[in-house]
Amino acid sequence: MAEDTGTVTGISGGCQCGAVRYRAGMAPRYVHYCHCRMCQRAVGNIFATLVPVRKDSVAWTGAPSFFRSSSKATRGFCPACGTPLSFAYDDSDWICFTLGSLDDPAAVPPVIHYGIESQVPWFHMDDGLPREATEEASQFLEGLESYQRRDAF
Repeated sequence: MAEDTGTVTGISGGCQCGAVRYRAGMAPRYVHYCHCRMCQRAVGNIFATLVPVRKDSVAWTGAPSFFRSSSKATRGFCPACGTPLSFAYDDSDWICFTLGSLDDPAAVPPVIHYGIESQVPWFHMDDGLPREATEEASQFLEGLESYQRRDAF
């Protein structure tokens, strides 16, 4: 991981209702937009904006619930209000918090777009940031099985 956020030395945030809060005592690294289909479904939007920190730097107040969205990762959320809070690969030392759940989301700007193969075609962000397809971005994807439902009405 690279691309730290400069002067930010830690982050804090939480859910809408206040039942779950978190604090990380380190600067986030490689804040990013993820356009992959799994992130779209997980956050209910056309992309997720994720803020990575080391798992061992995180302290929780209140207990999040976790949904195993695939054979390799979990997604944290508030069990009371449903706010999406985190994403983490099982075999990684890192957890990503959702940018919108931070107390000061403006303090940690994204530096790259991932999952561009799933970016909706009518959405364009002319921010000059690099873009990578999902398969270029992660060593954690080999053998991944999605547990998200794909049913259509």
